[in-house]
Amino acid sequence: MDVTLSVKRFNPDSDRPEVFYQDYQIEMSDSATVLDGLIKIREEIDGTLALRCSCRSAICGSCAMRVNGQAMLACNTKIIDVISKEDGKVVVEPAGNLEVIKDLVVDFQPFWDKVRAVDPWLKPEGPEPGPDHEYVADNDDMLDLAGPMACIMCGACVSDCTVLEVDDSFLGPAALAKAYRFVGDPRDGAAQSRLGDLNEPGGMWDCTRCMMCVEVCPKGVDPMGRIMALRDKAMEAGYNKTYGARHATVFTEMVEHSGRVDELRLPLKTKGIFNVPEMIKLLPVGIRAQLRGKMPPIIHKKNPGQEYVRRIFKKVESDR
Repeated sequence: MDVTLSVKRFNPDSDRPEVFYQDYQIEMSDSATVLDGLIKIREEIDGTLALRCSCRSAICGSCAMRVNGQAMLACNTKIIDVISKEDGKVVVEPAGNLEVIKDLVVDFQPFWDKVRAVDPWLKPEGPEPGPDHEYVADNDDMLDLAGPMACIMCGACVSDCTVLEVDDSFLGPAALAKAYRFVGDPRDGAAQSRLGDLNEPGGMWDCTRCMMCVEVCPKGVDPMGRIMALRDKAMEAGYNKTYGARHATVFTEMVEHSGRVDELRLPLKTKGIFNVPEMIKLLPVGIRAQLRGKMPPIIHKKNPGQEYVRRIFKKVESDR
């Protein structure tokens, strides 16, 4: 199989550091992976190509990069699955939202800083068990944590997180999924304080639920689902005064009441209609919406059959 790997290059040590794409024409077997192709380039064509790899078995996560614009593990991405049928090309780029050191190698220090910020270790309460005992956790609880514990810290979710593209203060999906692993562990005694920290700006409420982290995760960790679970636990623990918590509460109440969201009143109730500074901030948005014909109706109408939606809410409440 003839393939062209178009690799995004950057060498900070060159006389004129610049970003460019370099095409390599290689012949690969149908079973070859993108990583196989990159290693062949480095060993047989261009020894200056920089990339990270180790296990080649989708375990270490070090070969996470963007292939055709989406984060993947190069070691378990077959070329035949991603090659363009039109020109036989595969575009390979470094992981996103992290500074490029050289070619396909990015600086993971901000990634690890955010993971460490959520205290990724157990903080048990009470006296330590004796030498003949251990901390015991219910099997169902540990099954719930099996997902986040499967994370290999590859950074694919961070690479394609749309929030991190515009706000690097956001903890990110990997760190928040790791936080859930400890908040949900019955042996941990610091859930309340953990949730309090995650309730701050840059934490769990900054996720926009774009689902990109879910789509690109190679291990099915479902970071967004863990973030949503953290939000539920935070509200149950009494952290319900933030804009994020209020937005979730008002959103739910509106759907239960009329079967749909009242887009005009949702931001007003979330921010607080008497919160003058926030109302002033919303004015430009309202003006732009009006000019583009996007202004929601002033009179909000219920959806037909709304009583069925209400039944769903009652059923969920009764099953809790």
